[in-house]
Amino acid sequence: MSLNDPQWGNRGGDNGGGGGRRPNQGPPDLEELWRDLNQRLGGMFGKKGGRRIRGVGDDNGGGGQPPAEFNPKFLGGGIGLLLGVVVIVWLASGLYIVDASERGLVLQFGRYKESTQPGLQWRLPYPIQSHELVNISGMRVREVGYRGNERNKVLKEALMLTDDLNIIDVQFAVQYILKDAVDYAFNNRDPDESVMQAAETAIREIVGKSQMDFVLNEGREQIAVNAAELMQGILDRYGTGILISKVTMQPAQPPEQVKAAFDDVVKAGQDRDRQMNEGQAYANDVIPRAQGTAARLFQEAEGYRQRLIATAEGDASRFQQLYAEYAKAPEVTRNRLYLETMQQIYTNSTKVFIDAKGQGNLLFLPLDKLMQAAGANAPYAETGTEPMAPTPGVGSASLPPTLDRADVRSRDALRSRDRGVR
Repeated sequence: MSLNDPQWGNRGGDNGGGGGRRPNQGPPDLEELWRDLNQRLGGMFGKKGGRRIRGVGDDNGGGGQPPAEFNPKFLGGGIGLLLGVVVIVWLASGLYIVDASERGLVLQFGRYKESTQPGLQWRLPYPIQSHELVNISGMRVREVGYRGNERNKVLKEALMLTDDLNIIDVQFAVQYILKDAVDYAFNNRDPDESVMQAAETAIREIVGKSQMDFVLNEGREQIAVNAAELMQGILDRYGTGILISKVTMQPAQPPEQVKAAFDDVVKAGQDRDRQMNEGQAYANDVIPRAQGTAARLFQEAEGYRQRLIATAEGDASRFQQLYAEYAKAPEVTRNRLYLETMQQIYTNSTKVFIDAKGQGNLLFLPLDKLMQAAGANAPYAETGTEPMAPTPGVGSASLPPTLDRADVRSRDALRSRDRGVR
């Protein structure tokens, strides 16, 4: 059955034309509801003459119902309901969610009121209160001297002057987090730009007090540590609520225009260091040996001095003793000194002395040399090998060709008897 059927919802046996609805007999007629709504709207917003707004199903002859009168209660109830919905939506707009890594800052009429922890929070709706969410655990990075890549240089930030009046290219990145969300949000207009300016100021101050070689080579880590401390002090004085985590220095380089000259200077410095190291190694090798030689010569000289002193003292003591004996028996002491002197002279000689002025049969021979020569020839006689050539003036070469060993022994005995007679 169509919804537009006038018999829908009525009892099946009704024959009346209008047949009013009976209670509890189904839903009302939609056409009738639409017509009533049009009449009510026409009564509220129609002209003063009460012109009727025709609805669906009205006849062209104007035989419909009279226009509805204005009902203030109906208008007041709709407005109240609408206002209630608006108030609920307005109050619900104060709900907000704070993430675990964030802090919520509540503003009342634009002025800071309180901070909220992570979770679902509520504040008074706008325009009474508003809120801002600040990420306090995320790592933030600011780059000085370049953007994104080392090749994208910003020369205005990167070029710096050293203490020895050299220009170098310094690039670095600053990593930082927030330690106070309130100071970060309200104490400075642009705290991230403050980090940029503080970082550039700190690096320029440190580089300006350092030598070029220190910045280019071994001083990179030390400069990063000092710059982080100096930047933190500046940001704390500004009250930015920022904590410097790390400063990463890129390898410092000379400007592109003078890089070749700087490379030559670096190579010259390396050659200088190499030659200094070689010279130091040579010095370390020569100086200890020279010092050892000097110490040895000093010890030898000291020993020689001690030996001469001891010898002189011994000779002086011997002379005193000889003088005492000489005073007692001058002739005997004189002969004794003469014989000892001649013995000392003949002991160091390799020649044969013959007394020709006397009877002619007294020979002064170097018996010790003759005995050494005899002992040297004995092993060859036992082994049957040919003896070596004797040394001139030593051994058998010093004997006359007519002398043999028996003659030597006889003359030695004769000399001993002569000495005894004397």
